[in-house]
Amino acid sequence: MGATGHSTFDKTVDKTNHVLKEIEQAYGWPKERRNHSYDALRAVLHALRDRLTVDECADLAAQLPLLVRGVYYEGWDPSRVPVKMNKEEFLQAVQREFPHEIEGDMERLVSTVLQALRQYVTEGEWQDIKSSISRDLRPLIPA
Repeated sequence: MGATGHSTFDKTVDKTNHVLKEIEQAYGWPKERRNHSYDALRAVLHALRDRLTVDECADLAAQLPLLVRGVYYEGWDPSRVPVKMNKEEFLQAVQREFPHEIEGDMERLVSTVLQALRQYVTEGEWQDIKSSISRDLRPLIPA
C-alpha cells in the first residue's frame, strides 16, 4: 500500500514528484528546495493557462497528472481568458508568480517546466497549444 492508501492518489503524487524532480535536476536544486520547483511549475502553468482559450485550457488539463491539474486550475477564472500576451508579457507573468532568484532567465525556466511536463502531453496537444499562442511564444513549447 502506498503513502495515501489509494492507488490513484499514489500515482499522481509519484508523477508530480517526478515532474518536480526533473525541474530540480535541470537547475541543480537539492530536494530541500522543492518549493522552488513547485513555484516554477505553478507559475508556468498559470501563465500558460491564462493565455489559452477555455477549450484549449481544458484539453491540456485533461492530459496532466491529477495533482498537477489541480495546481493548473487553482484560482482560474475562465471568464477572464484568454489574456493576449506577447513573449515579454508572458515571461513577466511567470516572474510575478515565481518569487525566487534563479540562474538564467525566465525563458529557460518556462522551457524547463514544459519539458518536464512533456511526457504527459501528446504531440498533437503541444501543436494545438503552439497554434493558439503568439508566434514569439512558440519556441518555448517543447517539440
